Amino acid sequence: MNRVLLIDDDVELVNMFREFLEQDGFQVHIEYDGHAGCVAALSGQFAIAILDVMMPRMNGLETLRQIRAHSRLPILMLTAKGDDTDRIVGLELGADDYVTKPCTPRELVARIRAILRRSQAQTSHDAAAASLVFGKLELWPMQRRAQWDGSTLELTSTEFNLLEVLIRHAGTPVNKNTLSEQALGRPMAKFDRNIDVHLSSLRHKLGKLEDGRSCVQTVYRVGYQLIKD
Repeated sequence: MNRVLLIDDDVELVNMFREFLEQDGFQVHIEYDGHAGCVAALSGQFAIAILDVMMPRMNGLETLRQIRAHSRLPILMLTAKGDDTDRIVGLELGADDYVTKPCTPRELVARIRAILRRSQAQTSHDAAAASLVFGKLELWPMQRRAQWDGSTLELTSTEFNLLEVLIRHAGTPVNKNTLSEQALGRPMAKFDRNIDVHLSSLRHKLGKLEDGRSCVQTVYRVGYQLIKD
């Protein structure tokens, strides 16, 4: 599935992006406001949505909030240069990654492909049936499904990616750059807080250990580690 939804009111910019994406083999649909974009995103017809923060009628953050209430569709945010607040809020609301405007079409395509590689990764038939288990946590990578103590976890695409990396290294600290490369498909940039924000969200969604601690532990100056009782 290679259908991309572009939600942005900048006509000139999205037409440039569409032309480049179509040359790269994607099918592109455009919506110019948040309300229409939200309806399209929930239609189930797209592999990923590219969502601008600054839009009329309903801004990108509210659009993201409404999409995430009903869907785990991968979402890449477009944010203004230097606007750290929008980026952090977007990540906290469930965006998978962000690109700072102005950006080149080539960078946008690279980010899209990195997200789709992770969310659409194919494994062998045997791997599809297998699950990864660590304590009360269980993941089915092929089905992209996770449970804590038998209850289904509602995770974004990036949250699932991060949790899969952690459970595959369970009991061992994983540094942030490894998490970024394996979950986001790119090296971690300087001052990049994506991993921290996504893992903060994961901590709230995962259950607690018997002693009340989170199963996702910060290892000082190293990274993060999945633990169990």
